Amino acid sequence: MAEIKEMIIPLRAAWKVPRTHRAKRAMAEIKLHVSRHMKKTEAEEIWIDESVNHAIWSRGMQHPPRKIKVICTREEGFPLEVKLMDD
Repeated sequence: MAEIKEMIIPLRAAWKVPRTHRAKRAMAEIKLHVSRHMKKTEAEEIWIDESVNHAIWSRGMQHPPRKIKVICTREEGFPLEVKLMDD
């Protein structure tokens, strides 16, 4: 059975690094937030969908969004999936 959670991930920490590293830091914050709230184990991996990556980089490296809505899914034998929530 799949475990599904909808999350709003704050990306404020991405704005506390130099502006040329903000989008990269935002992606790292997504992984960190998902691993904490989905209680990731050592054996699990996190797979971030391409649509999330496009949403982060849509305004360039220096201006990522302040927060992002995602859906996280856990299934047995698969990595944790992070997908962009359709509004």
